[in-house]
Amino acid sequence: MSEQLFDSFGRRHNNLRISVTDRCNIRCTYCMPEDVTFQPQAHLLSFEEITRFASIATSLGVDKIRLTGGEPLMRRELDKLVRMLVGIPAIRDIGLTTNGVLLAQQANRLFDAGLRRLNISLDTLDRDSFALITRRDMFESVMEGIAAASSVGFQRIKINAVAMRGVTQVVSLAKFCRDRGYELRFIEFMPLEADHIWSRESVLSADDILAELAAAGIPAEPATKEDPSAPADEYRYLDGVGKLGIIASVTKPFCGNCNRIRITADGKLRHCLFALDEVDIKTPLREGASDEEIRELIRGNVASKWAGHQINTIQFIRPERTMHSIGG
Repeated sequence: MSEQLFDSFGRRHNNLRISVTDRCNIRCTYCMPEDVTFQPQAHLLSFEEITRFASIATSLGVDKIRLTGGEPLMRRELDKLVRMLVGIPAIRDIGLTTNGVLLAQQANRLFDAGLRRLNISLDTLDRDSFALITRRDMFESVMEGIAAASSVGFQRIKINAVAMRGVTQVVSLAKFCRDRGYELRFIEFMPLEADHIWSRESVLSADDILAELAAAGIPAEPATKEDPSAPADEYRYLDGVGKLGIIASVTKPFCGNCNRIRITADGKLRHCLFALDEVDIKTPLREGASDEEIRELIRGNVASKWAGHQINTIQFIRPERTMHSIGG
């Protein structure tokens, strides 16, 4: 039986988020700047390095992985990495978060490689609004990607929408997902964007979202979480048609139940999305560190994890990295 990975607050960590690239083919205002210099390929962890690290992490109780970016589908032959990770016996769950732009071309290969869970980012159903948010006119490609994922066999598709006041179209997204059997996830707008446009006033809160749904005649009530450590509070529509989740990172932080660690595309281990310090994993991997030496780095990083990110206090410090270079 594997060792269990606990921090000093008694939180067990079994969820590893792996960023495979910092590159992206859109430029969402809440995620990254318009002009950005991406990491050279040689600076990124190889598939073999990622797989070795993931395998070591499973000996500490990690059994769940999510692949992120940047946009992970911009990493060439990502399906090969999926196959490699699926081959690790202790991994029981592998998911992928994508903006969907390249999904139509890759959905079948990813499904054949063993991927079964997808989160697809979609903040609006209006093409013009999409172009304003993402600074790219790729709405139709995303819609084609969502349709392709359904057609090749993905059974549980989640749609992620960042909740921004005056921008997010709560009701239309809810109806779209209800009609098609997708699970909608609203994520409160967090201060990780490059252009410093974030303010508390720009956050569309969980309470605001529920109020909009109720006003539109599709009220929702709290539902029991399938996974108590999951970041989203879950709700079911009162008419029985579908459910949704809200990740209230700003107004109702879930730090007390956090079970995540993260590794960036360039091989830095982070115990929190908002962490101010990182642990270099890439250099030890490339210099021949033993599995136990890597395990000790992981243990130390988790042991140093703070109680929470403190967005709602004057102690909050914005990380230097933006979302695209950390991994969503």
